[in-house]
Amino acid sequence: MGYQSFEDLEVYKAAREFRKKIYKLIKELPPEEKYSLAGQMRRAALSLTNNIAEGHGRFFFQENIQFCRISRGSLMELIDDLNTCIDEKYFPLDYLEKLKREGYRINKILNGYIGYLKRRKSGETINQSTQ
Repeated sequence: MGYQSFEDLEVYKAAREFRKKIYKLIKELPPEEKYSLAGQMRRAALSLTNNIAEGHGRFFFQENIQFCRISRGSLMELIDDLNTCIDEKYFPLDYLEKLKREGYRINKILNGYIGYLKRRKSGETINQSTQ
């Protein structure tokens, strides 16, 4: 049985849980990061899930793939932001490394979803391209 909305996608579910963890981390950042790192992380975390949702709402596979690529870029930004947190020693290293591993796991899921979309795209009928 297939999925009915973007909320049913495994990649979205995983990204949403990761976004929640990032938001929780953001609340614990030092006050001097309130408008710089925290704002950047909030935008990237929201972009991660927003672009999966928006891509799903597009009619053509290629558009969906492009939005997933944007989502993947936002995920990589978040991993780099976690590196900043490591460099600045804002949180325990094991906590941040665990979040990074989760981010890379989501990247694998996202890459799998993009691969699925590419395979679906290659199976498109000529009728869809003329609509």
